[in-house]
Amino acid sequence: MPFANHAQEVRFQQLTAQLRCPMCQNETLADSNAPIARDLRNQIFQLMQHGQSDEQIKQYLVARYSDYVLYDPPLKLGTMLLWFGPLLILLGGAGVVLMAIRKRSRAGTTAGMPSDSTPTDNGDDW
Repeated sequence: MPFANHAQEVRFQQLTAQLRCPMCQNETLADSNAPIARDLRNQIFQLMQHGQSDEQIKQYLVARYSDYVLYDPPLKLGTMLLWFGPLLILLGGAGVVLMAIRKRSRAGTTAGMPSDSTPTDNGDDW
């Protein structure tokens, strides 16, 4: 892209590194080769040429693609799952593992308890 100067190019690179590709999910706009990422990079470039600030460009993209397009979305009711979802999954997995361990340890102690019947001599000598 024909940047006016090096500072504008650096600004473009920093801005596209802060934004997520809506199609690729875990790639930045700078890293993605998806057609939508190329279109959004061109759109960002055009907005920069028209004098838009980084914040205005981000607001423009959030209005069209929601807070998900930001790699650092604001903490609000609509983004709680983005912020705390991984923690909830981790805690849920830890709970499942803990329950399995407790169940296994209970089964082990029950199997190791002596029975009430007395052993009988069936004539088998080892």
